Amino acid sequence: MVDYTLHCFLESGNSFKPALMLQLCQADWQAQWVDFFKGEHRSPEYLAQNAMGEVPMLIDHTEDDLVVNQSGVMLYHLAGKTKQFSPENTAEEREVMRWILFDNHKLTGAIAIYRFLNKFMDKGETPEAVFMQGRMIQAIKVLNRHLEQNDWAATNRPTIADISMMGYLTWPDHFNVDWDDYRNVKAWLERMSNLPHYATPEDLLPTKPAA
Repeated sequence: MVDYTLHCFLESGNSFKPALMLQLCQADWQAQWVDFFKGEHRSPEYLAQNAMGEVPMLIDHTEDDLVVNQSGVMLYHLAGKTKQFSPENTAEEREVMRWILFDNHKLTGAIAIYRFLNKFMDKGETPEAVFMQGRMIQAIKVLNRHLEQNDWAATNRPTIADISMMGYLTWPDHFNVDWDDYRNVKAWLERMSNLPHYATPEDLLPTKPAA
């Protein structure tokens, strides 16, 4: 049996976050496809493990099949287990937490909604979508300004804060952004993609059940 099972699906940037962490750490893991668009995450079987009914869901088989949900918690859990991409002191932990919360509330929080409306619902011109697009652009601008003086989000090296914020940013065409307009973000994404063992969402996440 593998050490970790990640319940996930390709279209989910939140799924990419723990998948990328597992890949970068060269952990022993497998992906388990969730048929999100047909509501598998709301099934009684899924809810019995994950009362929030959210994807992704991480099962840690090294800890009696511990269930971990929320991508930020997964990243902290895996950082603690692998001792990689983790904060090394209280000050670093505070910065890592600050940027993960920024990601969840501002960056991913806006991009995920706007992308879903624009890419999957064909509602990119609705007032709700335009509102979320504005919030998304403001969050990207914050990150771009921060990266003007910093190679990485929270410390002088990549951490789980960088992995968290990268979750949705590999699909700029899905949310109508050109990274040439945000040069610091573009350079940071290139640094992330050059990390040893990096792989894309398409390389890591499933689109159908395993054969």
